[in-house]
Order: sequence, then structure tokens, then C-alpha cells
Amino acid sequence: MRLVTWNVNGLRSCLGKGFLDFAARADADVICLQETKLQPHQIELELPGYTLYWNSAEKKGYSGTAVFTRVEPLEVTCGLGIDRHDHEGRVITAEFSDFYLVCCYTPNAQEGLARIDYRMEWEDDFRDYLMELDRVKPVILCGDLNVAHEEIDLKNPKTNRGSAGFSDQERGKMTALLSSGFTDTFRALYPDKTGAYTWWSYRFNARKNNAGWRIDYFIVSDRLMPRVEDQIIHSEVTGSDHCPVELVLRDTP
Repeated sequence: MRLVTWNVNGLRSCLGKGFLDFAARADADVICLQETKLQPHQIELELPGYTLYWNSAEKKGYSGTAVFTRVEPLEVTCGLGIDRHDHEGRVITAEFSDFYLVCCYTPNAQEGLARIDYRMEWEDDFRDYLMELDRVKPVILCGDLNVAHEEIDLKNPKTNRGSAGFSDQERGKMTALLSSGFTDTFRALYPDKTGAYTWWSYRFNARKNNAGWRIDYFIVSDRLMPRVEDQIIHSEVTGSDHCPVELVLRDTP
């Protein structure tokens, strides 16, 4: 089974920059998107063979997630079921026979950590949500989680220390999640790999110089790791300031 996650930073924009070509080439069973920045009625999108699920922000042109799947889910839900978190279209959960798939666009702490207090509330509530799912069946979490966990996960850790996405608070919450029965698939498979990034600023020729951050993840319940065959960062794919990330999952024995 192949699953893809991609922060498209505006799906309408990304459609004009090769999204459909990548989707055809990837041939994924499930495609998860973040930062779609639209309401479903604002777009005509045909992906033969896929069922499309959307969770849009109430604010127009902001945030939003989507799950496109060839495999029919048992159930699809939007949000966390917590009102203060469920107005920005940040989470879609698709239940399949042997796992939950959670597509997430984590709130950004913003410049000067202006939204860090809310981010910390989100992190605790979201971790509780994942752990509740995990008690029922294993979880695959994917998406733009807006944090580079360790220094190896961004090009310039010293100059970015304390900034949004690399604050001690955000990194600590990722550590707490991974200590709660979950595994960062890429780092488990490639513990020492450097220069592996999924987001680059549009400024300072960051992508050309590969001065990036790894903030897009596939994180799975620990007991799912034996099924993880590979996790691929498609840094060659443009169309957004993020690149797609792919999880290759072995079938159950």
C-alpha cells in the first residue's frame, strides 16, 4: 500500500504546477493534502478511482485538509470533536480495516511564537486523540506537523533555535508524542541521513541551496513499524514550498 502526504500550499495553485501529473505518477492508494485553502465547491477536480473527502476551514482561503482514497474507508470524520480546534479544517481521520489514517495540518506557532500557547493546547489534545484511537487499532499520522524535531531535521538549527517550528516547546511536544507509542518512520529507517527536508522558504534561494526543514511526517503506532517498507521524501517534486512524502506499507501477513 502506498500513501502520500503533501502540503500543497493552495491546491488551486498547485493544480497549475503539476499536481495531477504527480498524482498519476505516484499511483498512491491514498493521497493526503494539507493547506488546500479552498471550499470543495470552488474547484473541479477529477481523480478517477478516488473518493474525495474534504475538511475546509471556515475562513475562506485558509488552512484545510483533504483525503483522496482508492480504498473505501469504514468511516471518515473531520476534526477532533473539540470545538476550539475544529474551525480551521486541520484534521481528517479515515478508518480502514486494520488502521486509522489521520491527516493533520498542525497550527503554526507564528512569528515571535505569538500562537505558542494555543499550539501547546493543540498538541496535548491532539496527542490524547491519537492515543485514544491507538487503543482501538494502530494509527498512521501524516501531514505538515510544523516542527523540526531534532537538529538533524533542518539546515540551520543554531540560527533557528527558538523560532516557530524549532522552539523547545514544540520539539518537546513531538518528543512526548513519540514517547507515547509512536514512531517517526523516516528517522527510524534513516537515523543519520542529513539534508533530508520537506519544506523550504521561498526566500534566499532556500530550495536551490537545500536550506530546508523536515516538518512533514509519517508517524505510526510502534506496532505498525514491521509493516513499514520505506518512507520516501520526493524533494524533486515542485509545485509547493513543501514536497510530497510517501509511505510504503507492506500488506498484513
